[in-house]
Amino acid sequence: MFWILHLGGWLAWALFAKYTYTVVTLDEVPPSYFGYVMTISMIGMLLTLVLRYLFKALWARSPWLQAAVFLTGTLAAGYGWLYARSYLYMHYIASREDMSSWVEELGPAAEIYEKVSYISTFIVSWFVILAWASLYFAIKYYQVFQQVQKSALKSAAMAHEAQLKMLRYQLNPHFLFNTLNAISTLILEQATDDANRMVTRLSSFLRHSLDNDPMKRVTLEQELTALGLYLDIEKVRFEDRLVLERDIEAEAYRALIPSLLLQPLVENAIKYGIARSEEGGTLRIAARVFAGDLLLELSDDGPGAQLVDGEIPGANGVGLRNTRERLAELYGVHHSFRLSATEPHGLTIRIRIPFESRSNKA
Repeated sequence: MFWILHLGGWLAWALFAKYTYTVVTLDEVPPSYFGYVMTISMIGMLLTLVLRYLFKALWARSPWLQAAVFLTGTLAAGYGWLYARSYLYMHYIASREDMSSWVEELGPAAEIYEKVSYISTFIVSWFVILAWASLYFAIKYYQVFQQVQKSALKSAAMAHEAQLKMLRYQLNPHFLFNTLNAISTLILEQATDDANRMVTRLSSFLRHSLDNDPMKRVTLEQELTALGLYLDIEKVRFEDRLVLERDIEAEAYRALIPSLLLQPLVENAIKYGIARSEEGGTLRIAARVFAGDLLLELSDDGPGAQLVDGEIPGANGVGLRNTRERLAELYGVHHSFRLSATEPHGLTIRIRIPFESRSNKA
């Protein structure tokens, strides 16, 4: 990009800012004037190329040093360019006879005009070099800004990923703790067959958990399969006291959702709903697609909970809190998570997230 801008910029200056402008202004120029313009443009190109390597050498130094080199470097390059332009013009464009006649015509004013012309030409030369240097620094700082912004976005993405993984993995120890307690109880009660079945099903569930990346989303159908592994463990404890009902639309099975989204909610419903009833209870999972969103509903017919503004006062369970935080991290404002009472008793959780499937993700 540097060479395109460098060569293209100087060529544009030579053809339009210098040659075309002079031809239009004076109506007539010497035949060798075009060669003169291209030569001084080549010299300007070389001088600014030297500035480039000088600026690059000092890029990591203090801003004050860069500013000082910027000013002195452009002044020196501007003066050197002016000297080269004056030398070439006096030796190859203007003849000695023309200059002598010009001095005689102006008389005493010739010296003053010459000085004014010299100063104005130097200012113009310095301004061109200054514009080149300013553009160089502007592009360099823009690139640095883009790199910093890219690094910041990458750091934010990594932090976001770490947060999601932390929330996701925090669920497994919580579930494992509860399951091992249940296995310990079965062993103490000498229900060795039930304990053995529970350990086997726990192994299958943990294998499924480890094989799935928490950053990737799975279809609702895959999520329900994983949920079945978990419920197999719980049915060892509850047997016929735990009943699961499903009401899933065909299209909803294709919906992509965060891995193991439903398991902690089902665990929460069993712990605070089904387990507190001697007769057990029923869990109902429903899902449908509506207006571009996936609507999930999980309800139980347990004793329920007292709700205040859609929240359970004093609740500090891992499942509900982590599910809220995972959804907030993944979907921001484009989701909802609501609790409500189930009639005649129980708790209902409603989740709304954007509907995505394998086909529309591709």
